[in-house]
Amino acid sequence: MTNYYYSKNPDVIHDQQEWDFNLRGQAMTFVTDNGVFSKRTVDFGTRTLLATFDFATVPAGPLLDVGAGYGPIGLTLAKEQPQRHVDLVDVNELALSLAQENAQRNQLSNVTIFTSDQYAAVKDQYAAILTNPPIRAGKKVVHGILSGAFDHLLAGGVLTVVIQKKQGAPSAQQKMNEVFGNVTVLAKNKGYFILQSRK
Repeated sequence: MTNYYYSKNPDVIHDQQEWDFNLRGQAMTFVTDNGVFSKRTVDFGTRTLLATFDFATVPAGPLLDVGAGYGPIGLTLAKEQPQRHVDLVDVNELALSLAQENAQRNQLSNVTIFTSDQYAAVKDQYAAILTNPPIRAGKKVVHGILSGAFDHLLAGGVLTVVIQKKQGAPSAQQKMNEVFGNVTVLAKNKGYFILQSRK
């Protein structure tokens, strides 16, 4: 189990790559490596989540990217809104070291990147929590991320999730409705659902 992107220390032969990508009008530079999710490009689910997320619907306050990987969601939003602080968490320490490097390459000072198994090390409350959850880690982990978000959101804060229909979007939708009492399908694109619940 050591070689999955949701492992603490993936045992990989390193093959770092650097590439540029435009997200939400932000020119981003990313360094990636073996042992992280979607190392060659920003995956379609993440791109769809970022394209759908609307700051106008979010209260003032910091953001949290859960399962951040090398950082495309959290770092893009931090670059777009430098007045907000963004925390990025993951269990994969290799991914987090890449996220640190990517924060520096994109000249971001409004981010904090740290190890957390779901919300274990998360102490704050946030205006928004975003996640492209680690589906392969299993339903228990994915639903833990969804239900654990409630206690870490400010009043009026939102949880925004991308998940494929065939990988559990309907059950995620049900879980979010159960926990928050509401869930909206913000977008559907090529089988990917963008789900949002508000506290």
